[in-house]
Amino acid sequence: MGRGDKRTKKGKIFLGSYGKARDRKNKNVSNDNRNLPTPPEQKD
Repeated sequence: MGRGDKRTKKGKIFLGSYGKARDRKNKNVSNDNRNLPTPPEQKD
């Protein structure tokens, strides 16, 4: 159950492979604010 085990996340990181224990879609998670709604504009 260590780095040489293909079935664990640590083993997949060590081998550079992906699968159920290490999914690809969680690799590039970022905290950008592009999807936040813009505040309404102030009218004077």
